[in-house]
Amino acid sequence: MYPPELLYTKDHEWIRVDEEIGTIGITDHAQKELGDIVFVELPKRGDQVTAHESFGTVESVKAVSEVFSPVTGEVTAVNSRINDRPELVNEDPHGEAWLIKVQLKDRRETESLMTADQYEAYIEGSAAESAAEASKG
Repeated sequence: MYPPELLYTKDHEWIRVDEEIGTIGITDHAQKELGDIVFVELPKRGDQVTAHESFGTVESVKAVSEVFSPVTGEVTAVNSRINDRPELVNEDPHGEAWLIKVQLKDRRETESLMTADQYEAYIEGSAAESAAEASKG
């Protein structure tokens, strides 16, 4: 379900690393949790992003959620199609709906990210924890 060539965060972002450029987006799990995406706020080309810090927001009919960068670096590209068609995030979260591209400052930051299998286990574990908490209530 989750593309094996991507790396994932516990905050439900993904990154595809090609040489020293990281393409970042939100996961299918995140877009499903948010519901219909109506607006996305992203940084500008040339802005700096920092690992584990917010670089933008995704607004749905249900909530506004911050998007966190998995890496530190400079924004080299912003997906302008998202401004015109925020629903792309719902339609193709791991492909056409990438959010930004970043020139990585330190590629080693990606070593702490999860593989697709690890991420799937993480979200399955989180769902089981939520169900257990709900049954205690």
